[in-house]
Formats: sequence, structure tokens, C-alpha cells
Amino acid sequence: MSTLTAALSTYGFILNGRPVDQGPSGPVRSPYSGEPTAYVVTATRAQAEEAITGAVKAFEVTRKLPGYERQRVLQQVSQQIAAHTEDFARMMALEAGKPLKTARAEVARAVFTFQVAAEESTRINGEYLPLDASDTAKGRWGIVRRFPLGPISAITPFNFPLNLVAHKVAPAIAAGCTMVLKPAAQTPVSALMLARLIHEAGWPAGALNVLPLSNDDAAPLIENVRMKMLTFTGSSAVGWELKKKAGKKRVTLELGGNAAVVVHSDADLEYAAERCVTAGFSYSGQSCISAQRILVHEAVFDRFLELLLPRVQRLKTGDPLEESTDIGPLIREADAIRAENWIKEALAAGAKLRCGGKRHGFIIEPTILTNTRPDMKVNCMEVFAPVKTVEPYRTFAEAMQRVNDSPFGLQAGVFSRDMQLVFRAFEEIEVGGLMANDVPTFRTDQMPYGGVKDSGMGREGLRYAIEEMTEPRLLVLNLR
Repeated sequence: MSTLTAALSTYGFILNGRPVDQGPSGPVRSPYSGEPTAYVVTATRAQAEEAITGAVKAFEVTRKLPGYERQRVLQQVSQQIAAHTEDFARMMALEAGKPLKTARAEVARAVFTFQVAAEESTRINGEYLPLDASDTAKGRWGIVRRFPLGPISAITPFNFPLNLVAHKVAPAIAAGCTMVLKPAAQTPVSALMLARLIHEAGWPAGALNVLPLSNDDAAPLIENVRMKMLTFTGSSAVGWELKKKAGKKRVTLELGGNAAVVVHSDADLEYAAERCVTAGFSYSGQSCISAQRILVHEAVFDRFLELLLPRVQRLKTGDPLEESTDIGPLIREADAIRAENWIKEALAAGAKLRCGGKRHGFIIEPTILTNTRPDMKVNCMEVFAPVKTVEPYRTFAEAMQRVNDSPFGLQAGVFSRDMQLVFRAFEEIEVGGLMANDVPTFRTDQMPYGGVKDSGMGREGLRYAIEEMTEPRLLVLNLR
């Protein structure tokens, strides 16, 4: 067993470079078994304030660190995550209920996220501006350079407890910013394990404080004026409320969605069906870009269902620690009950159950519904469960309108061999990203990622997050 997890039944945190192993603690429970998987020391509001003070002080160090030093830290962290792959994967299976094979894929992504951040840390480019467009600026040059914004507050969700933390922390290190991070209450251990690796890599004391906090005690992270930015990933309702409280600080929000995928009549139906299964049911649909609404041209609707349903029915539900498990539990029983109720409401209103539909404790069977209406909750809201609707459409224009008929706009997918239709969709569909001949769930970690409408504001993806975390500053040289 690795030194990260050996003999650790209670996980403390590092506050301004010193370990905090004593204090009130609470259990982190497996959503599959209900048993405690670890105990975590909870930070207080006073410690949150202390962490902010430490982040402000540490920023005087990190903002002056050369690129090669920031790169060294990021490279070492990437290597150490890879070395502890099984420790991280097992912990995510325990605390998040994420099947092992899915958890290992997340670890690999976190390794890549830190690798790309290391590369980007030495290419935060500026710009030369010729200013002599008028005689009043004759002999003057402009130079634009990006400077780190300052201490950053970050709040991360349960569903990707390692890689979504990496998407906050890695660009902050690359930019030279400090950070105080509140991980999700259900899944704090993966973030604490990562914070230890970053500390061991030599990132300065106070430059990263990861604190398990109650929502009330986390208030200083949102409200304190010394924090120059808030980056939040989570539900739309919470995100927009936090923005109201954030004052003048910069805010980026990565929020929810009810992502749609369009399968046109000329699509490769086998491939589209395979990708929709992966996109709709990975981690029990607990992803904001999980393919929730599948729209299929009426000419191929029946054939697509024939291809889709057997693939869904072959998915295995069960213990996330078993190698063969595809579908594990939802994070809370209340979420499973909610999803079950939405299925029942849809069926009572005329929807047709094609497979699944039952709840077993925290687990929802992989479910396909047809004959649904746009105003049913399984369509118009974010289900965040392994529940998908499949509906026919007549024209491509109708399909695009139905994709846009949503308060959300994170990502969408279009399967078609007709590039005119693809570019038309790119022009018309209101999302942060359109995946052509792929599912909305596709994400590679260096690409710009974020949404419009209720799905948020700002972009993640290493270079784009670094831009959010830095400020352009102009120097004008008078060469007279």
C-alpha cells in the first residue's frame, strides 16, 4: 500500500504548509455500501480565514516564480499521480461510487491535465502592438504581458473528485496564482491526496490550501475581497447564487446541462449507438455533459433503437470495486429517488419504458424512455442519472430547435456525414461546444470547455483557464 493511503483512517489537511490532523472529523461514506471509507478532519471558518491570509502572503512568492520552476512542480505532480494510479482509483471507487475502470480513466486524465499545464506554464505569451496608427503615437510601442490575477477561491463537485480539482489547481500553478479550494463534502479525500503530492513537489507553503468546509464556513472564500477570483463547478442554482455574493472578484462558472445529441439519417448508426451508450451511462450519467436527450431522424429511428437497446441492456450494475461493473450507485439515495420519481412521472404522462426504470437503493437501472414530451422533467431538467430519452424528428431544423429548447447550453453532439449540416449546426446550436460525429460528453482536457445560458460563464481547459486566471497589462514605450 502506498504512503498516500497507508494507515490513514483519518485524513487531515495541510494549512499554510503545516499538517492539521486534529479537530472535528466526520465520515466519508461509500454510496454503494453505506459504510465509512475514511474520516476527514473538517476545517473551521477561522481556518478558512487563515488559509486566505496564507494565500495572499504566498502570492508574493508564486507571482515571481519563473516558468521553469512552475513547470517542474507540475511535471512532478503529474508523475506522482501516475505512480499512485491504483490508490486514486480505489479511493474514487470508495468515496464516489465510481467503477474502477472509469476511475482509472479519470486518473489518466488528471495525469494529462498536469502534463499540459506544465507545457502551458512556459508559454504564457504576450503581444507587441504597433501604436503609430496616428501621428500622436509616433515612436511608441506597446507591449502586453499577462500577469497572475492573485489568490483564487475554488469549489469543486463530487463527480470528478480528482480531475475537476486538477482543472482548478493545475492552471493556477501554471499562472503563478495561489488557491484555497473547497472539495465536495461527499468526495474530499481524492483532493486531499492530490494536495499532499503538490505540497511534496515543493509548491510554496500557503500557495494551495485544500480545506473540507461546511457551506456556511466556506463563505469567506466567496465574500472575502482579498480573493481575486472564484472558480466554481457544480449545480446551476448554486453557481448563480454564488456569483451574486462574489462582489467584484472575477467569476467562472462550470454548471449543469441536459445535453442533446442529434443522429441524422446519414449517420453511422452503429458508431452513434455505441457512443451514446458510453456518453449516456458512464458514471451513471452523473456528468453535466452526459448525453440526456437523443434525437434521431425518423427514417432511422427504429433501426437506431434496435442498435441502442441491446447495448444498454448489457451494462452491468453493481459494486464499483468489481472490475466488471459498468453502472454503480448515484452519490445520494435522494438523487436515486428523484430520478425514479421522474421516470414514474414520465410514464404516467404517456412515456414508454424501453429498458431499465427500476431503483435498487442508490442504483438506478440504465433506462431508455421514448414517447416523451419536451416539458417532462426527464427532458427539460438535468436528470444527472442513467436515464435517457430517445425521440424522432422530421427535419434537421426541427432537431436544432429542440436542442436549443433548453435553459442549458454546455455541449451538444451531431452525427452526420453532411458537413453542410454540421456547419449549420455550429452556427445555430446555442452551446459552448459542438461535437461533430461524436457525443456531447466528449472532452479532452486541453480544449476550451464551458457553456452559455444557465450552463455557466468562462472557460476551462488549461490555456483557457490560464487566461481566466491572468490579467493583461500594457506597457507603452516612448522611443523618442
